[in-house]
Amino acid sequence: MKATEEQAFSRGATAEGLMEIAGLGIADIVTQFHSVPGSCHVFYGKGHNGGDGLVAARHLALRGWSITEKPAFAESSLSALTAKQLKHLRSVSPSRPASNNSPLVVLDGLLGIGSQGAPRPPISEAIQSINTLRRERGAWVLAIDIPSGLDAVIAGEATCVRADVTATIAFAKEGLLADEATDFVGRLALVPLPDLETKKEAACRIALASWLSEFCPPRNFNTHKGQAGRVGIVAGSPGFLGAANLCALGALKGGGGLITLFALPEVAAPLAIRCPPEIMVRSITNLREIFHENLDVLAIGPGIGAANNGDVLALIRDLPIPVVADADALNALAESPGILKKARGPRLLTPHPREMERLSPQAGRSRRDWAEDFVRERKITLLLKGARTIIASPGQPTTFNTTGHPGMATGGMGDVLTGVTAALIAQGQSLDASAILGAWACGFAAESAIAHGASQESLTPEDVTDHLGQAFNALRRGLF
Repeated sequence: MKATEEQAFSRGATAEGLMEIAGLGIADIVTQFHSVPGSCHVFYGKGHNGGDGLVAARHLALRGWSITEKPAFAESSLSALTAKQLKHLRSVSPSRPASNNSPLVVLDGLLGIGSQGAPRPPISEAIQSINTLRRERGAWVLAIDIPSGLDAVIAGEATCVRADVTATIAFAKEGLLADEATDFVGRLALVPLPDLETKKEAACRIALASWLSEFCPPRNFNTHKGQAGRVGIVAGSPGFLGAANLCALGALKGGGGLITLFALPEVAAPLAIRCPPEIMVRSITNLREIFHENLDVLAIGPGIGAANNGDVLALIRDLPIPVVADADALNALAESPGILKKARGPRLLTPHPREMERLSPQAGRSRRDWAEDFVRERKITLLLKGARTIIASPGQPTTFNTTGHPGMATGGMGDVLTGVTAALIAQGQSLDASAILGAWACGFAAESAIAHGASQESLTPEDVTDHLGQAFNALRRGLF
């Protein structure tokens, strides 16, 4: 970061100009998540991280937010540029007081990437104040660049801001992606600085709408349903019809043109009643009948149980088309993992950590190493679910998803994701791109549901499918 800043300065960029861009981007992130102005407490330290927060607070004040300054140090100790930004903030006409039911946002501009070691007073006290506001008053916390104290957390200390969103500036710092950091970093957003460029080939990346939109071009005007892809689904068994329904709904809302849910006789009739009318439910007596179907992709596993593991494994091994394997299909694979090396077509696996552990024990590795080792040995694409979902694929940078929130911790979310990724594959996307797009879109849809009245407690998988349209539109608009 420091090296690329120096390069930018040599080309005529200024620290103040970069700070203005960063602060505006931070303000835009706040208003993306909170469309109604409220109260903003800006905590700031001596350096340029605090200056970024003061610029963001100024832009929020101009948009009607009520601003409260929370300096960690005396004004006389501020850097010259940070002091200048404080003066600019105070020159803005005071905004109207926020109402009691408006959002309370906290900006963490205490420490930047130059800090090292455990925070000491008064910074440690300010960190505790931020966390108290979040815990006791429901404040929504945005950390600027990194949560203050994060390096100390990774080193085993405990004093760190717990953020809902971290707005990293210019590049995603590697520490933000550490397993130990996830609970403090929260949702990731990146504020680009146009004057900062790097040609270094990254071994990993974060999922951003700015480049994911390339995979979602507008459809040709004469597109028909056959061109939008034929999705086959094998899901559901007695007592687990919901998994099949949610997977099919995900495929439908993910843009699949023709979606067929293949069902054994004991569940075909109830599934036909339960599924959306756009889903074709076809009764089959044996899963191997699917070998004779004209499909672009097969999604297999949600709620199917273990009664037909042999046929499930045969489909995963021998189908020449792409296969998305989830849930019970992964449990079947755990008993015969060697068949992945014999698969005739591309394979995407979407395990949660317990399913992954059955496929390949973690054995003390980081989640990233765990995922990369697995795909290196098997030449498949892996979507390892979690608070920071990881997508690993041979020959591609490992990708960390940025969207979503803890409200997605409920049964059925993975079934929706399986359907969405299958639909994207059917429309011509690679397995790697489909996994990244699917994870980003489902996470953003969950955020949109909160913005439209859901809560983390009330969120359901159908809330996510209801808001997938907003997610794809946001992707094309390049939102954070």
